[in-house]
Amino acid sequence: MKQIPNIFTLLNLFFGCMAIVFALQTDSVIIYLNDEFNSSFNIPEKLTWAAICIIIAAVIDFLDGFVARLLKATSSMGKQLDSLSDVVSFGVAPAVIIYQLLRFSFAREENGLNVSIAWLVPAFILSCAAAYRLAKFNLDESQGIIFKGVPVPAVGLLVASFPLILHFNTITSFNNLLINKWVLYGLILVLSYLMVSNLRIMSLKFSDFTFKNNFPKITLLIIAIITAIFLQWIAVPVVFIFYIILSLSTIKTKSE
Repeated sequence: MKQIPNIFTLLNLFFGCMAIVFALQTDSVIIYLNDEFNSSFNIPEKLTWAAICIIIAAVIDFLDGFVARLLKATSSMGKQLDSLSDVVSFGVAPAVIIYQLLRFSFAREENGLNVSIAWLVPAFILSCAAAYRLAKFNLDESQGIIFKGVPVPAVGLLVASFPLILHFNTITSFNNLLINKWVLYGLILVLSYLMVSNLRIMSLKFSDFTFKNNFPKITLLIIAIITAIFLQWIAVPVVFIFYIILSLSTIKTKSE
């Protein structure tokens, strides 16, 4: 029984590995019609499957902690195994997706298919930041209700939403932003900083069921539902931004 949570954790790792496999199988080149990006023609299906695998890994990542508490099978090994799995599923796999999006971005330029790898490897700064964030989390016993830095799974889910937005979204200007190399470089730096920083970020776990203590989480849930209905996959980056804003504003208020 004590190994059941670890099996869930290894499933998280398995789907992270599958996400990397799918992301690396995208040899398609973005086609531009009338100088505009057309998402319905150009996003390789394998990249969307990579995103789905990351989402499945995130669901399993949530369940392994729930199962461990339910079976009273929490352990130091489980904590370490969870972090190792998260590095792959929410650090390496999302970085590979950004790597491919950078390739697509350069493909629009003359001789872009021959771009130097030096322009693409900055994507893996995200992986390094994720590993650092998880190592810091494992050594800091004070992180429970409040995190120091944005959780790695949150960043992984944000990046996983990009291929799904590009595949299903019909707003061309927004799609063009997601394959703009300078926007991608900016995202790499911002997301990496958010993970390794000491910003006080709220945990999404409910420590009790009082409305007062859970008001920011309930607010975020309402925002998520409303934006999902009207914006579909674009809701993910919107919710991520509100997650940061609500964390910084409410936690600061409490500390004062």
